[in-house]
Amino acid sequence: MSRFDGYFLRQLLVLFGFFTLVLVGVFWITRSVSLFDRVISGGQSAFVFLEFTALTLPTLIRTVMPMAVFAAAVYATNRLSRESEMTVMLATGSSPWRLARAVLMFGLSAGLMMAVISVFLRPASVERLEQRQAEVAGDVTAQLLNEGEFLHPADGVTVYISRIDLDGTLHEVFVSDRRDTVNPVSYSSTTAYLVNQASGIHLVMLDGVALRFDQQGNTLSSTLFEDAAYDVSELTNNTGTDNRSREAIPTIELIRDRDTVAETDDHSLGQLVDELHQRFSWIAICIAVALVGYSTLMLGSFSRFGLWPQILGAFTILVLLEGVRGFVSPVVIEDPRLWVLLYLPAILGVVVSGLFLTIAGRPFFRRVQQSRNSAIASA
Repeated sequence: MSRFDGYFLRQLLVLFGFFTLVLVGVFWITRSVSLFDRVISGGQSAFVFLEFTALTLPTLIRTVMPMAVFAAAVYATNRLSRESEMTVMLATGSSPWRLARAVLMFGLSAGLMMAVISVFLRPASVERLEQRQAEVAGDVTAQLLNEGEFLHPADGVTVYISRIDLDGTLHEVFVSDRRDTVNPVSYSSTTAYLVNQASGIHLVMLDGVALRFDQQGNTLSSTLFEDAAYDVSELTNNTGTDNRSREAIPTIELIRDRDTVAETDDHSLGQLVDELHQRFSWIAICIAVALVGYSTLMLGSFSRFGLWPQILGAFTILVLLEGVRGFVSPVVIEDPRLWVLLYLPAILGVVVSGLFLTIAGRPFFRRVQQSRNSAIASA
């Protein structure tokens, strides 16, 4: 590696880190607002919010990495061209292909980081996140301990607690159980306690009244009680399935035990094949977008009027590649044998980059470009 390659590569890596940090921060703020509201309104602590945020970071980083790679390649190439460093290297005999070596190494470095995130970290974080979400959803105690709100821990059940003391005493408690539509019942008491016993979690209510409505007889009966226990353990039952999402399945299982996973987790073979190759296609797209950003700007290396047309063109190509990625995924899910289509955007990006570098390196193109610039300047 020459000194210029090392210099160019350092510029790319520094800018990549900067753009990644900025994009992750923007996306994190956008998503964390709704996440914070859901977690806190569910009676969980701020620590749970931080845990959930940490578990979503691999997915967030994977989403923004191709954009950060592209932005770094475009910005670094534009700055070197604007400061004439790229022009000097081209004047000394270095071709655009030769200067692309640092960009290729940068793309490979970003692809390696993407491989660790996409193949290993993201599936593990999604699996852990789903486990913790199931645990939080089953924590009925935290769901109930919200004062001044009408809570719905289960379908047909409404709970209201006016005030909660520091010692755990609940004041002005109201419980409405409409799961039995024929004989709905409601409880109200002045004080209550949540008691965790071997048989489960019970809401022990003191000095209250129970109202039961009999629809058949169209009668309402009331019962005064000094103490009554309401079993809230059954509210924690998870009515959903234990199937893992595709994103939570480890990559090694998608490779070795795909048929078994499809049967146990209720996913089609096409969905699993799509998920597996999506993880590897993210690696290839990092290399492709780096080359696209660099090669497109090299088409305007000899213009003294800025590279904004080339920057706009590079961004347009990036959008088109993303559009192709969104188009091929449903095709692969429908027919898993067409999995190679998932790598089509990366292949197209590399082919376009090679074409642009070939055009930028041709002496005829340079002379035509210089003639156009001279004509514009003389006019």
